[in-house]
Amino acid sequence: MAFARSRQALAIAGVLGLALGATACGTGNDKKSSNAGSAECAAYEKYGDNDGKKVTIYSSIRDIEADRLAQSWKQFEDCTGIEIDHEGSGEFEAQLPVRVQGGNAPDLAFIPQPGLVKRFVDGGNLKPVAAATKTEAEANFSPDWLKYTTINGQFYGAPLGSNVKSFVWYSPKTFKEKGWAVPTTWDELIKLSDTIAASGTKPWCAGIESGDATGWPATDWIEDVLLRTAGPEVYDQWTTHGIPFNSPQVADALNRAGTILKNDKYVNGGFGGVKSIATTSFQEAGVPITTGKCALHRQASFYANQWPEGTKVAEDGDVFAFYFPSIDAAKGKPVLGGGEFVAAFTDRPEVQAVQTYLASGEYANSRAKIGDWVSANKKLDLANVPNPVDKLSVGILQDPKTVFRFDGSDLMPAAVGNGTFWKGMVDWINGKDTTTVLNGIENSWK
Repeated sequence: MAFARSRQALAIAGVLGLALGATACGTGNDKKSSNAGSAECAAYEKYGDNDGKKVTIYSSIRDIEADRLAQSWKQFEDCTGIEIDHEGSGEFEAQLPVRVQGGNAPDLAFIPQPGLVKRFVDGGNLKPVAAATKTEAEANFSPDWLKYTTINGQFYGAPLGSNVKSFVWYSPKTFKEKGWAVPTTWDELIKLSDTIAASGTKPWCAGIESGDATGWPATDWIEDVLLRTAGPEVYDQWTTHGIPFNSPQVADALNRAGTILKNDKYVNGGFGGVKSIATTSFQEAGVPITTGKCALHRQASFYANQWPEGTKVAEDGDVFAFYFPSIDAAKGKPVLGGGEFVAAFTDRPEVQAVQTYLASGEYANSRAKIGDWVSANKKLDLANVPNPVDKLSVGILQDPKTVFRFDGSDLMPAAVGNGTFWKGMVDWINGKDTTTVLNGIENSWK
């Protein structure tokens, strides 16, 4: 959730930037590039003259995705003179509260959990957004997305990247060779799994290891199944504790997911048995599809970033994805997803400027052009989305008919959503029964 600061400073800074732009550029003594003040920098003048200022960002984004982040805002840096110092960590969810409590909070954080945002708001750590950020966000995102970071009537940040989680990855090439058809119902999915298993190949590969965040991929399974069996209204009651965590509907969803994840005939292709799921990293979990060691991997659109270099992601390529099939036709075709929100722990004008820019259509299109990225930003032009899976995802997110629900564990209080729920899913994969796991999570919800 992005939290920026309210005040007139940004507007004043923008006026100053217009007045000083011609003299502030090209002196050789500032941080701006030689392009500052040029026509291509005109769109950035509204962010003010913050030459030589530095803004720190902390997130879970690492490796090639972090490199793409740096590329996506380079022109903004060059034109405004603001240096963005981004740090990505695999222990982000655990370490961010430590840093905040220790007085070492970043200026901005990309937080995937609305529940964690609320925790920081309740602790008085976050800054409500500035007027400019709020205006940008309201113009570019639907009310459904804005509500996730609106707390006690205050708005604490716009979404950044988004994702569609209701996908199953597969190899179109392998399916064609084997004569397998993409399933459109749950029954067809199970029948396909049985067919693949009978051929001597484990149909599914999965992995839920993710450092301090281990367990989260399994929570996505439960959420996707619950949406399909109980419907979005029951899902909403569950994520807000309107019904107990251990309600029969939730137990049914977990057990149904278990018919795949805890089935030795189905998993874990390329890695081992059921328990290997707990120690297989989510980044590596789907890779056996490319070597024929498994055929199916349920994971979000962002998994497009995890395939080995040179892998063609397309309907006729090495890998692609299909919609995680409906279970009950009466419940429609719901879509599970998530995203990060740009939250601010400080409210300096340069921090507000970065936060406002990240909520803009200009930023969304800049990042999308680089590839392997999705956003619910309404200003994002599909023509700028090169990856076909991402194009499919953006179309789903921008479709007003989509019944979209945010990742349940991210909506819950942090102690549950990225605490006992994550840990409970690890225990479940390792053999603990459904009733014990769900009772434990329910008892932890205070």
